[in-house]
Amino acid sequence: MKTIDNIPTSKIQRASKLVSTGAKVGVNYIKYYGDKLLNSDEDARERLNKNNAADIYDGLKQLKGSALKVAQMLSMEKSILPQAYVEKFSLAQFSVPPLSPPLVIKTFKKYFGKHPDDLFDTFNATSVNAASIGQVHIATKNGKKLAVKIQYPGVAESIASDLAMVKPIAMSMFNIKGKDSDKYFKEVEHKLVEETNYILEMAQSKEMSKACSHISNLRFPKYYEALSSERIITMDYMEGEHLSEFTAHNTNTETANKLGQALWDFYMFQIHNLKKVHADPHPGNFLISVKGELIALDFGCMKSIPMEFYTPYFQLAKKENLSDQNYFKQKLFELEILREDDSKAEIEFFTTMFHEMLSLFTQPFHQEEFDFSNADFFGKIAELGERYSKSTDLKKMNGNRGSKHFIYINRTFLGLYNLMFDLKARNIKINNYLRLS
Repeated sequence: MKTIDNIPTSKIQRASKLVSTGAKVGVNYIKYYGDKLLNSDEDARERLNKNNAADIYDGLKQLKGSALKVAQMLSMEKSILPQAYVEKFSLAQFSVPPLSPPLVIKTFKKYFGKHPDDLFDTFNATSVNAASIGQVHIATKNGKKLAVKIQYPGVAESIASDLAMVKPIAMSMFNIKGKDSDKYFKEVEHKLVEETNYILEMAQSKEMSKACSHISNLRFPKYYEALSSERIITMDYMEGEHLSEFTAHNTNTETANKLGQALWDFYMFQIHNLKKVHADPHPGNFLISVKGELIALDFGCMKSIPMEFYTPYFQLAKKENLSDQNYFKQKLFELEILREDDSKAEIEFFTTMFHEMLSLFTQPFHQEEFDFSNADFFGKIAELGERYSKSTDLKKMNGNRGSKHFIYINRTFLGLYNLMFDLKARNIKINNYLRLS
């Protein structure tokens, strides 16, 4: 893969890159209008989406950082984004052009004040894995194989300006309006700032690996503070393949079920017992060992769940509460899905919409065991998302709905469901986490 010798770090440089990307998108639309004259609108639209997705991703992968991280987050919105965008933006999870070896050495010396050869017995300046915020290198020390994650230069300093550039696109995509929409972007900005703080990630990694060490078939790397800093983190190198690579060839149902139960227990234990959760559940953050164990990585994005959100959120997961119309509506107000300034039409629309969504999405919690390989269940979720994304009634209303905590909690469940479906995990014991307490 081609490497990158420099990354735009100033606001002007990064804005210029996005402007040039916008110009390419503009040309694509001109081509699209001509294409419609010769071909069907559906075919022309599909080509437009592919061209735009490719050009936008090419621009973002040069910037890296928050802009690319937002693309990664959007890649999980499979029911909202066209497939072409999902496929391209998914590459941001663990497959982006890495920094060149000279830039790696320069960056390491800047962040640590030493050449990597002064710290490690060996250090490979060629990356083995590059993502949105940092890339990973293999090193050795005292006979131990290590993974060294180095943050891209300028990422932490450009978060606010990057989000300001992508904010209009996100607001349009999710139909967000109103003066209090900033609470959502502040939540994203806050979590991205945390993700660039590797000292915090080190603490969170050690905390979560200790708290969840008793969960069967789940492993974590060991972390090394003396070989880490605010922008560099060193841990054990874990042998295994990414979850998406594993699911592409796995035919062993027993192994899939074992991994699925470990993954589900890991998330349910965090959410219900710790009230804190690994909120970045994409395939690049999980490895499968040769022994068929789940390895959890990257605890930079952790979401604390306050009780005032946790309680009504999971009360609405209970089947009996979904059937109680008055109780259901009361909880929607508590979760800020319904607002005091809503019109009668808005209250009726969003009550119906969220009842339909939650009745479907919470089905796993209404059973002792659930089959996450059920394509019909996931097909209904996709169909529902697509239907509401095209709803003309919804587009007329303010999509600025829900507590700010929904952003990362919904992202967590959406990502978890997708991983469970990819594993084709069956007979998953939903409340198994209770015996782990």
